Amino acid sequence: MNDRRTEMYASPQFLLGHAVVRGEHAFLWDECGRRYLDFATSVGVSNTGHNHPRVVEAIRAQAGRLFHLAGNVAPHEPMLRLVSVLRDVVPAELPDICLTGSESEAVELAIRLARHVTGRPNLIVFQRGFHGHTIATVNLSTAKAWQCTGNPSLSCRTLVAPYPYCYRCPKAEAAPERYSAGSCCGWPLEQVRFLLKSQTVPQETAAILVEPILGEGGCVVAPAPFLRGLRDICREFGILLLFDERCTGFGRSGRFFALEHSGVVPDILILSTGLPLGAVAARRGLLEDPHKEGAWDVPVPSPVACSATEVALRVLEEEQLVKNSAIMGEKLRSRLRALQQRYPAIGEVRGQGLMVGVEFVVPGGRTPDKDRTRDTQRACLEAGLLLATCGTDDNVLRWTPPLIIGDPELDEALSIFEHSLAGVINS
Repeated sequence: MNDRRTEMYASPQFLLGHAVVRGEHAFLWDECGRRYLDFATSVGVSNTGHNHPRVVEAIRAQAGRLFHLAGNVAPHEPMLRLVSVLRDVVPAELPDICLTGSESEAVELAIRLARHVTGRPNLIVFQRGFHGHTIATVNLSTAKAWQCTGNPSLSCRTLVAPYPYCYRCPKAEAAPERYSAGSCCGWPLEQVRFLLKSQTVPQETAAILVEPILGEGGCVVAPAPFLRGLRDICREFGILLLFDERCTGFGRSGRFFALEHSGVVPDILILSTGLPLGAVAARRGLLEDPHKEGAWDVPVPSPVACSATEVALRVLEEEQLVKNSAIMGEKLRSRLRALQQRYPAIGEVRGQGLMVGVEFVVPGGRTPDKDRTRDTQRACLEAGLLLATCGTDDNVLRWTPPLIIGDPELDEALSIFEHSLAGVINS
């Protein structure tokens, strides 16, 4: 490997020090022939795994028919098929669907739509949230400061409310016998209402944007009463409720969409896949014929991305991968919690489905332990297990394997993790 490539792969941006050349099922191989069990899975969006044969065949077949078509020429057949399939899986209350060329474009479209429909400029987001890398979306993201460094602010006001992070909630820490993730204290909802009195009046607030489960912010699950409370606030003041399910959608949470855990249907649902493609599903009347000329000027995703996504959604249903996500996720959390009893460095294990976070703390308290998290991640990587980190303090290991995993892959991953963790602690 030449010096330039060596320097590039040594960048903190990359987990691996060698180029990946092949993927199959839940595994990756690098240019040196080494195999890795991939429990990061492109930050949890490659739900059908690497190179699923049906998805690969769909890409090959579509590339041979129509590879690319500019969005202002005509709607293409794969786009129309995908919209039809999405209508079958999203909540019936969200029949209007618009596809975009990327996940960040989907977030931006949702923002534009909310401001257009309400005629209001301001937005409310939440601490530790992450909504994209573009100028508009990074200004809505609060998971890590470096992600929005160097970007100009939006012309609208963006207000930030606390997310219901029960493990680090001041009320829950003060009274653990009363409050926990299963019985939220309600303080975050109080703060949303306080924002609507102190920093933005309801008449100037277009939308509340929230992740049902924080991704980059630490795999924190919002309690159902919190999401229901947001629904009530939005209904009371005529504010639109936006759910960002780019990471949690399509079976990741053990349900087809994370919103199903709470029963709350937002006004706008934001989705994406592992390919360059995003989508917005909205209540009827909010999004009228978005692909007609001049309506929203939304880039249409490629025929190849649409065909691959359509087949991937069919695979999720026909191979019962959503059910598998729930089953394997329960096994994963149960076994990680057993390890938590033995290793005080694990402060909390949380998540839904196959979106699981393991938070590391300094034993004896709740001080975030970034160093031990990083060392454990590196030890796992050296042993052939790929995990990502997340959380504002980078002290959470994120477990987001493909939804196709079975007991052999889970056993291998947990064995590597336990051995790596023991080695880090004993050293």
